[in-house]
Amino acid sequence: MNNIEVERRSFLSEEKYKELITILEQNAVSLGQDDKNVVFYVFKDKLIKVVDEKSKGKAKIVYKSDHICNSNSLEEIEIPISPNDFEKANLLISKILTADTVLHSFQQRHNYSYKGTEIALKYSDTWGHHVEIEVMVNNADKAEEAEKKITSVAADLGLKLLSNKELAEFSQKAESGYKRMGNKKSGQA
Repeated sequence: MNNIEVERRSFLSEEKYKELITILEQNAVSLGQDDKNVVFYVFKDKLIKVVDEKSKGKAKIVYKSDHICNSNSLEEIEIPISPNDFEKANLLISKILTADTVLHSFQQRHNYSYKGTEIALKYSDTWGHHVEIEVMVNNADKAEEAEKKITSVAADLGLKLLSNKELAEFSQKAESGYKRMGNKKSGQA
């Protein structure tokens, strides 16, 4: 079972976003539209999210073993739920866990399979246009190889990947801004 997600991100200008759509439509396998309504429960050492996969008519609860700023390689566990249970799942999690931050985000996204990676071209209010490149592996020993594959694909597409420091700085700013706004704007990527 592949449950270690190795993932990197890059911010995009609107022009680069459109350019990537053209490149990927011509050279990758489209996995389709994947718009999502997501509630993130952010902790210093983990992330839990409830995801309504609007484009697919599915939903799930996802656990990640650390904050996205702390590592590019995280254990990920997904539990499918009915889209009808999205609100109940959020209510349950909010009753049993006290997150450092709770963020709500609507993400417009389109997924592609490209050179052994999955690429999500995304837009959200807080993150703007950006891309995530990921590889799922079945154990941590394969994370370095997956990281090399992601770096190679990013170079091939002319992308500057965010460092962990850059990601941490942006995430901290976004999370603190979200708290100041009274949880009324879109959050995580």
